Amino acid sequence: MKPVSIFAIPSDLPQDERMKRRQLLARLGFAWLIMMQVMMFAFPGYMRSDFLHSESLATLDVAIVVMNWISLALSIPLILYCAKPVWAGLFERSINGSWINMNTPVALGIIVSFVPSVIATWTHRGEVYYESIAMFVAFLLTARYLEYTAIQSAKFSPSNVDPLLEQTRQVLSKKADKVAFVFIVAQIILAIVTAVVWYLYIDQSHSIAVLVALFVMSCPCAMAMAVPTASSAAQAVFLSNPSYSNDQKEKIIQETVHCANQNLYGSLVWHLLMTPLAMAGIVAPWLAAITMLISSLAVAWNAYRLYKRLIKETEMHMVLEMVN
Repeated sequence: MKPVSIFAIPSDLPQDERMKRRQLLARLGFAWLIMMQVMMFAFPGYMRSDFLHSESLATLDVAIVVMNWISLALSIPLILYCAKPVWAGLFERSINGSWINMNTPVALGIIVSFVPSVIATWTHRGEVYYESIAMFVAFLLTARYLEYTAIQSAKFSPSNVDPLLEQTRQVLSKKADKVAFVFIVAQIILAIVTAVVWYLYIDQSHSIAVLVALFVMSCPCAMAMAVPTASSAAQAVFLSNPSYSNDQKEKIIQETVHCANQNLYGSLVWHLLMTPLAMAGIVAPWLAAITMLISSLAVAWNAYRLYKRLIKETEMHMVLEMVN
């Protein structure tokens, strides 16, 4: 299964899997389209300053009100259609049997940013977070699409998956799920406590922004991608040369475990480093969404580096064998 790009749907996938991937890709494209529009409509809000001339300020305020209503209209299909997988998976039990799963912080982040934005749009007072919602959903779907393509490429490989690699993948997946669960619970509690502290003791008007930023950063997208991307890279290496010896396979699997751990704990450290900045009110919600995307892309890139390095080592080994 070697499509032209990750956006091409392989023809040898089962029909239901092709349909799922096509639907996810449609949601992803629509989310990015809405995100670009909402970010454009949010621009007048960033230009507003009390130092502007009174007439210019009045005109800008009218423009902001109109743009907020348009952003609200665009956010509704974004939340109901593009983010549908979030709502569908919200009540699925996690690996620990808890109702808290990877969709929980995403749903909370969308709700706590959308409701105040609607109120601010209706009353013409307060901050709106439509661009943060749009970026959050678009970046989230990007990470999940990368994760889903990695899972598909490993699960529906044209040849059988190596048993040792599959066993290793299952062990790593369970560990990653447990780490992500602890991270999610800790981040949700921390977000709520921090928002309450901001509301009561620091700045009431900025407490929602801090809460939204922390909820966005609590999304463990990169952690969810850690194992699928690494195992998919290893499976692609195995397919490139079916004649690997058992010792060579064990070495590749060791490299895969190392890459998966790098992805998992690297993304965890990244989020933990950014969390204090969000608690201090330095990281805006839209910037939190970007940090989430960066960690997800870093995980995908690290898995790709693993694939390229192993392929290069294989080619060098084959050349040496031919020479000898």
